Amino acid sequence: MSPTLDDERRTVEPLPDLGTLGDDELKRLIDDLTAEEQEISYQRRLLHGKIDILRAELVARLQKTEGRSVLDQLDVDRLTEILTAKAAPPA
Repeated sequence: MSPTLDDERRTVEPLPDLGTLGDDELKRLIDDLTAEEQEISYQRRLLHGKIDILRAELVARLQKTEGRSVLDQLDVDRLTEILTAKAAPPA
């Protein structure tokens, strides 16, 4: 039996007892969670860009004229590069 999407989703861990954390540990936890959120946000933006490209292609195929896609003039690879560069996570 193959794993389902629910199986692959990350489980949400409860927060530690905040009263037991020192200032440095609390700051590190904030930094770690902020970095994780930025990575997830980056992945989400990439997925949205890919979805937009695929939807545009589908619309173009549905609106074909003379057997050619409206997107034939576009460089989809270049558009993908632009989207990934624009959405790159901060270093």
